[in-house]
Amino acid sequence: MSLDPSKLRNIRVAVADLNGQARAKRVPAVQYEKLLRGEAKMPLSALNLDIWGNDIADSPLLFETGDADGFLRPTERGLVPMPWIGPEAAMLPMWMYHADGRPFEGDPRHALATIKARLEALGLHAVTATELEFYLIDDTGEAFQPPRSPVSGRRAMGSATLSMRMLDEFNAFFDALFEGCAAMGIDADTATSEAGPGQFEVNLHHGDDVLKQADDTWLFKILVRRLARAHGMAASFMAKPYAGASGNGLHLHASLLDAQGRNVFDNGGPEGSEMLRHAIGGVLAAMPDSALIFAPHANSYARLVPHAHAPTGVSWAYENRTASVRVPVGPPKARRLEHRTAGGDVNPYLLMSAVLGAMLIGIGDKITPPAPITGDAYAQDLPQIPGTWDEAVARFENSDLMPRIFTPELIDNMIRTKRQEMVGMAELTDQQVLELYLEAV
Repeated sequence: MSLDPSKLRNIRVAVADLNGQARAKRVPAVQYEKLLRGEAKMPLSALNLDIWGNDIADSPLLFETGDADGFLRPTERGLVPMPWIGPEAAMLPMWMYHADGRPFEGDPRHALATIKARLEALGLHAVTATELEFYLIDDTGEAFQPPRSPVSGRRAMGSATLSMRMLDEFNAFFDALFEGCAAMGIDADTATSEAGPGQFEVNLHHGDDVLKQADDTWLFKILVRRLARAHGMAASFMAKPYAGASGNGLHLHASLLDAQGRNVFDNGGPEGSEMLRHAIGGVLAAMPDSALIFAPHANSYARLVPHAHAPTGVSWAYENRTASVRVPVGPPKARRLEHRTAGGDVNPYLLMSAVLGAMLIGIGDKITPPAPITGDAYAQDLPQIPGTWDEAVARFENSDLMPRIFTPELIDNMIRTKRQEMVGMAELTDQQVLELYLEAV
């Protein structure tokens, strides 16, 4: 949808921080041309705040540099409608640069742009798609509950996997959601009811511009949360809103095309090419060290438990959803890997950077993965994904592989952020943790 700036009252200039939160300013629409020229400013430290929005106390972005401003430049997306507000407002997605024009290396979107450029240097580009799980929640009481059905007035109870009734009862919300996606240029596909009470999944169509795919995923999460409030509910992508129910995942499908548009993972058969196996080898090798990207919050680790529809072991398999990396069946030209480790609470720019960066390592180093597993991954003796936040931070900090994917500045910012959050989180009750993450991730 093309928006006429002259018909807007105000514009939100918004950029993603390390936690995936939108850091924004409300700007009068008459300043649109100024925004296009990249004249909007925001402190560089704004992209390195903790989950509460606090400065990172020991960050070198603060007092050492006088809390210097960066400059926000519009992304390729341009103006985006804000269906939860109305036609008088629009969002202008941005990314951060230094005053001298250098990309700010603490910006997660720049991290992904770097990976994209490295792929292009090899004559490759990524085709990706995301599957996002979320809960609709009634948060008006002391504890979270599934929302009341607009049709029956009853609350969802237990599992409702692939329930048409659940989709029908929340049809008004999903009508608004898909209309909002169309208006915002988000290429949404299928919606399903999932295993948890009030849990749903929406798949986004695959595309060959990885920055747009990450933008779509980031904007989709914002849209879902805002529209849910407009329909009298909360929506949450947090990894584990209910201790006894399935967690929220964010699965990433990825393949690589060469300069002629051929899928380099396709060898004409069901097993896929040697390059596919090398890519999988890189992803598995990097998975323990990159767990902090896939599980960035205190609540994330409640999801990574055996037999809870989330992988705990480092493994791959053909058509097996208990593995952390799955190769789906289907036509050879669509051969790809599905990365199943990440929770719904991730930053999509960092997720795609970590997975595609690990694929590059695997391909460049010709890493051979172990044999694909068969059967129940939870019942097998496999290397394990870090099971605690503290372990994940330590693996990320001391990794030899992460500096091959992310810049030293981003790694340092991430570690400082998570260590500060750990201190604050230790003072919260379980319910306060849930309330904190409800709409923040």
